[in-house]
Amino acid sequence: MNFRSKIICVAVLSLASGLTLAVQLLDPPSTPKVSNITVFVSKKIVTMDPAIPNATAVAVADGRILSVGSLEDLKPWTDKYPTQINREFANKVMYPGFIEPHAHPLLAGILFNKPLLTPSPMPNPWGPAFAGVPTLQAALAQLKKYSEDIKDPNQTMLAWGYDMVAMGKIPDRQLLDQASATRPIIVWDASGHDMYVNSAMIKYYGITPDKAENIKGVGFDKDGQLNGQFLEIPAIQYILSLAAKDVMKAHEIPNDMMYINDLMQQAGITTSSDMAFGTLNIEMETKVAKSYTESPGGALRLVPAVYAQPFIQKYGNKAIAEAQNLVQLDNDRLIFQGVKFYSDAGYLPESMRMEHPGYTNGSLGSSNYKSSQEFANAMKPWWDAGFHIHIHSNGDVGNQHSINALQLMIDDKPRFDHRYTINHFGISSTAMAAKIKALGAVVSANMSYISERANLEYKALGADRASYATCLGTLVRSDIPTSIHSDAPVSAPAPLKEVCSAVTRRDVYKDGKVWAPAESVSVADAMKMITVNAAYTLGIEDKVGTIEAGKFADFAVLDSDPQAVPAIKIKDVPVFATVLGGKVILVSETKKPRPSQ
Repeated sequence: MNFRSKIICVAVLSLASGLTLAVQLLDPPSTPKVSNITVFVSKKIVTMDPAIPNATAVAVADGRILSVGSLEDLKPWTDKYPTQINREFANKVMYPGFIEPHAHPLLAGILFNKPLLTPSPMPNPWGPAFAGVPTLQAALAQLKKYSEDIKDPNQTMLAWGYDMVAMGKIPDRQLLDQASATRPIIVWDASGHDMYVNSAMIKYYGITPDKAENIKGVGFDKDGQLNGQFLEIPAIQYILSLAAKDVMKAHEIPNDMMYINDLMQQAGITTSSDMAFGTLNIEMETKVAKSYTESPGGALRLVPAVYAQPFIQKYGNKAIAEAQNLVQLDNDRLIFQGVKFYSDAGYLPESMRMEHPGYTNGSLGSSNYKSSQEFANAMKPWWDAGFHIHIHSNGDVGNQHSINALQLMIDDKPRFDHRYTINHFGISSTAMAAKIKALGAVVSANMSYISERANLEYKALGADRASYATCLGTLVRSDIPTSIHSDAPVSAPAPLKEVCSAVTRRDVYKDGKVWAPAESVSVADAMKMITVNAAYTLGIEDKVGTIEAGKFADFAVLDSDPQAVPAIKIKDVPVFATVLGGKVILVSETKKPRPSQ
């Protein structure tokens, strides 16, 4: 066949394809039949959709939104199909279901159910809040009591939430031996980045200097013996490889998931990310995610982003393919989306890498990569495969590496709408914000860095840098898509408290000081950060985030409108119910343990 014949053949095939397409367009698939309609009537519906920002009724069928407006506006649907009018929210205010764009639900459920050592109060969905332990002496006394209350003298105990900045000391094995010299004890710090163990734990699991010497983050004393400190993710994963079977038992997982399920539901959350899927155990987490999202008892949609490192460790050069295969498990409540990398260490334990002038004590902290190029090289295979990349990034060095690495990857292989997301964004600058805007990146900021941490961190960071952590005002003025999160278990999931902090910049536990008030944002902008912007952050804005036709019928039902109360009262607006796919879940129904099935 000559060149001219080939061209004619291609043209004929193209024409045939076009005719086929035309036939398909003229004869589309039959429209799915609408079943019974439920219309929720409310005093006010804030849709977060700029086209129809407010309504008083929303029609729902088969888990999705049919139409929004007034009862009169819905008649094209309600006159045609059987309709039930639900007026139980007639005196309430409805928003799109709140979205937690950065959390670790399974880990949070496990750890919030463990003995707690948090310095600030911790809510409990099924009972009184944990009051907090404000001092080192109180923390040690509480730890000792926890140990004494366990009947089995050999049972390993895991406690969660120790805060070395608030307590003024990094624990070592000798300090934890004061709680028990015989029971194996593991204390996991509030940032999730560090663990501390006592002498009995080291002995019980046979940890020796020889076994641990090549593991990054394992601490040794001046005599070369283990000091009980296991700092950062590789060291934590080593401890979990030994003790997870004893402190994270399979039969407890369903209850742990329902614990975080109910805690999030009571906060108005209907969708949560799982922002480091595979950290504990890939197979176990896969089974839990599948089982939970197929269970009628669940109140959340989950959006997991795989943690690259354990996938690489387990699957080697097949890691990307294995991560991609997880989308085969997707259902309406499970949406695998993206990959997670860690640029640096923790904000809470003051281990994140800092540029000049560093910390006030002269230290600089640590970064996971020596340069932006090294970071880009690690991410590039995932970038090339089209993954939505999420970055844990806290210090100014970590943030700069994250931003520069993005530019290097774009220069090598341009991508449109990549949604590269910088999470936490602790210590930043106006120059960083400008470059983030230029590169088309997204930011999800941790509001606890202001509401709970500024009063603790300013002594190490200086008042200026501690003040303008999570610089939302600059991000909004730069027109950068921005969401806010809890990073549970780092802090409890509480979107309205985060909105309150974003608007007021006020410390919620200490003296009420306002930190960098110029970085505050409007209530309207803050509400976007837990709804439509959070959906955009996760790449699911076509499914949730606004109340508009075609999306899942997910709503947060509130006693009053956060945009109509004094700013300081936003955190106190009660959540009355959530609606997930049209199913009403009253907060009053999640106040006690119940089966997940």
